[in-house]
Amino acid sequence: MENYGFKDLKVYQQAYKLAMEIFEISKSFPREETYALCDQIRRSSRSVCANLAEGYRKRKYPKHFISKLLDCDGECSETMVWLDFAKDCKYITTEKYNDLSTKCREVGAMLGAMANNAEKFLPIDRKL
Repeated sequence: MENYGFKDLKVYQQAYKLAMEIFEISKSFPREETYALCDQIRRSSRSVCANLAEGYRKRKYPKHFISKLLDCDGECSETMVWLDFAKDCKYITTEKYNDLSTKCREVGAMLGAMANNAEKFLPIDRKL
């Protein structure tokens, strides 16, 4: 089996775990939110992982790699907005909100650090 590399990244592992946690809690949201908040929060949280995987595989193109990392960070920020709505609509407790928000900020910080230090992640033959 091919080693994809991105699955070994701590940021990918944390983002994936967060997306799965969000999926699980969104199952308890009201039915009327199925095609609104549920879909949006699931999509944005999963998109962090998907964009990271895509960008990592194209990291020999530094500008593209950085762009995908910024897309990941944008999706992570969007997830934060949906968490705000979930809390304010009382679909999640303040405690759960704080926990998930902290995890989102941690993922965002790691993505930012990667984007600011992209050369560390480039293939050996493409170091800047």
